[in-house]
Amino acid sequence: MKITIINSSLDKKNRSFVLANYANAVLAKSSIEANVLDLRNYEIPVCDGSDYRKYEDIKSIRSIITKSDGIIISLPIYNYGANAAIKNLVEWTGRAWEGKTVAFMCNAGGQKSYMSVLALANSLMLNFRCLILPRFVYALGNAFDEKTTNLVSEEIKDRIDQLCQQLVKIAGALKE
Repeated sequence: MKITIINSSLDKKNRSFVLANYANAVLAKSSIEANVLDLRNYEIPVCDGSDYRKYEDIKSIRSIITKSDGIIISLPIYNYGANAAIKNLVEWTGRAWEGKTVAFMCNAGGQKSYMSVLALANSLMLNFRCLILPRFVYALGNAFDEKTTNLVSEEIKDRIDQLCQQLVKIAGALKE
């Protein structure tokens, strides 16, 4: 089984990356093949409807997504919605998402954005027939150490553990 964890925050010091790395460590303990795809390491232009094959990084990411059994999207919430980088990636990679099991881990500045992933989840579900896990992680700033940005909330760590277990279980069942 292959799980890809996408860090979609482009910020140099970001909490989405912290969540992604924690999930990666959880999966590694269970001997699950997982990798963190950090969008900061790729050149991804704004999607303009042109042929994705003229961009090596997009071809590479499409291949990674296609080969994945499950995907965890780790994203920041900006202005009550998923950040533009992940929406842009979905536009570029489109059909590579078909039939994938997808989970979300979000970090946000306030409690009122907890349903912010629904537009992206609906798009993945309706356009690409993804199975969206009903369990997701929503972490506020107090889940992280202010100075180091390390994850310190045991509740959030437990939620990530549960999310990873459920993703592996469901993606594995669909793979059979």
